[in-house]
Amino acid sequence: MTLRSVIAGVGSALPRRRIDNDELAETVDTSDQWIVERTGIRSRYVAGEGETTASLARDAALRALEQAGIDATEIGLIVLATATPDQTFPSSATKVQAMLGIDDCIAFDVHAVCTGFLYALSVADSMLRSGSAKKALVIGAETFSRILDWEDRATCVLFGDGAGALVLEAQEGERGILATRLHADGRHNDMLFVDGGPSTTGTVGKLRMKGREVFRHAVANLADVLSEVLDAAGLNAADVDWVVPHQANARILDATAKKLGLPPEKVVVTVDRHANTSAASVPLALDTAVRDGRIKRGDLVVLEAMGGGFTWGAAALKY
Repeated sequence: MTLRSVIAGVGSALPRRRIDNDELAETVDTSDQWIVERTGIRSRYVAGEGETTASLARDAALRALEQAGIDATEIGLIVLATATPDQTFPSSATKVQAMLGIDDCIAFDVHAVCTGFLYALSVADSMLRSGSAKKALVIGAETFSRILDWEDRATCVLFGDGAGALVLEAQEGERGILATRLHADGRHNDMLFVDGGPSTTGTVGKLRMKGREVFRHAVANLADVLSEVLDAAGLNAADVDWVVPHQANARILDATAKKLGLPPEKVVVTVDRHANTSAASVPLALDTAVRDGRIKRGDLVVLEAMGGGFTWGAAALKY
């Protein structure tokens, strides 16, 4: 039998404060109609006092562990995807480890922006199959609200905060992760970036984006990597029960689905409620669809994302 990384549990967490478009329009030169027509976003959650990337990650992890019926002390690996860590160092993964009461395990962060969760999932899958650990937490968590320019209406309306997590367990059988594919092209740094950093400006900086160029690359890259991962898994689009995409923009989701010939009812969409939560968006959407009963055991699911860098990737799995 083949050793695979099986999803044993999923969980997510959102900040307490929800901001809808009308509330945002009170402080930003925008409107609900403008935002919905261009992005499909109707609301987002924003972290408040005492809420951090690590605390949201912990809460998502606890819910995933509860669903899996696994005690935190059984976890041998934590891979946390984030572009907004609590500190420059140590990693937020080690903070989550301590919060969960785990004395010793492998724990580190992965930084690939919106594709971060796919990178983290692929790394954890490889480590589980190699025997480095038997059970892992893979988390995507972000507090993007703290790197936004709230006077730039083209970007500040797009993003929100949150976290999603899953428990992976190495098991023999047909279920689990079937294939992953990852890419990066650093030539496009100036299309989506943060204008700060410890070794350049010594400041955190703010997010900057050329939206039209990002949209064009996203549709092409996501369609390509979805086809690639399906080929690697020996599947075709007709075999797929659900696509769980990075929740960046409703128009990107629609365009990617059309390019692959996927019916829209197979695409999990949460961008209207959560906005773009970067590395958290895929596990947040996955948790939503599992808990509301859409995604069931045995379903063939494809995850995909693209982010700054550019980075992009996909995973095919049997849930």
